[in-house]
Amino acid sequence: MKYRHSVAQSADYLRMAVKRMTQQDAGLHPISYAIWYEYVASLNPDLQAAIDRRLKEHGKLDDESTCALFHKHVAELDAKTALRIGDSVSHLVDQVSESAGHAGDQASRFGSSLETWIDTLLPPDGVADLAPGLQDILRGTRAMQQAIGTLQEKLDDSSRQAQQLKEEVARAREEALLDGLTGLVNRKGFDHAITACLQQEPTPFPGPCLMMIDVDRFKRINDTHGHLFGDRVLARIGEILRANVKGKDTAARFGGEEFAVILPETPRGGALGLAETLRALVAASRVTNGTRDELLIGNITVSIGVADHVAGESATALVTRADRALYAAKAQGRNRVALAPRPRAEAAK
Repeated sequence: MKYRHSVAQSADYLRMAVKRMTQQDAGLHPISYAIWYEYVASLNPDLQAAIDRRLKEHGKLDDESTCALFHKHVAELDAKTALRIGDSVSHLVDQVSESAGHAGDQASRFGSSLETWIDTLLPPDGVADLAPGLQDILRGTRAMQQAIGTLQEKLDDSSRQAQQLKEEVARAREEALLDGLTGLVNRKGFDHAITACLQQEPTPFPGPCLMMIDVDRFKRINDTHGHLFGDRVLARIGEILRANVKGKDTAARFGGEEFAVILPETPRGGALGLAETLRALVAASRVTNGTRDELLIGNITVSIGVADHVAGESATALVTRADRALYAAKAQGRNRVALAPRPRAEAAK
């Protein structure tokens, strides 16, 4: 347990944390309290640095940034630690199991050789007439074989349990990278996916390409129909992306009302085709307002920017180009797809 403060210390940190919380634009909820408690108690240097940077750049924390800080520096820290421990335990059990198996094989071979040797020396009346020393050796060898066999069974069971633990922790880590509202990977999951995509060895396939997608006039939707309806819109777009982005491709909620799609092996022509399909599907969709009358509300559209990766281009540069294409699509009237111009090779880094 990392919180080992006395009641008096905890009370002091509580007052300090609440004071900090009331100065922000985020709600006074447990997630907000968790990050500010660790901040004022100096428990998490990485979190402190991240909060200081955010405050310097934006002045205050809102709910989105508060939740992002919590998942990156508080919640996921434990997941990473658990995964590391799970891997270490499994590796240790595998090593011990392998060693025990090797010892068991050696004991078995030794016992077999000994019994063959004893058979050549057995008197007509059998083991009873063997010299006491030979009888003891035979009994000891058989007992050792049985003990090592029992140990091997226990180690095999421990190895299975350790593997289950690794799988459970891996599932927990995957869930930590998912956006709860849309079911897509979240921003951290996107960062992992695009980094892995761009670090892959060159392949004969075209790509990768990146789409940046933004809901048109989302603030107006929230102001007109309420934030719960806005959440329904985002969830509906998440459904469309999950149904149409498959295989090696990754759909993510990039933040707020913005989404991203990574296409590792798709040329820009194919990316533009998929973008147009997604745009049309969103425009044709209808979302209910959640009331008893279940009024269908349409006119929900997205603008999409598409960029194809240039050799040597960083993830940041690729996202920036796709984002600029997105805002070009908005400037052209919204509800459309725009392709980012390709930069010069020396400017792509």
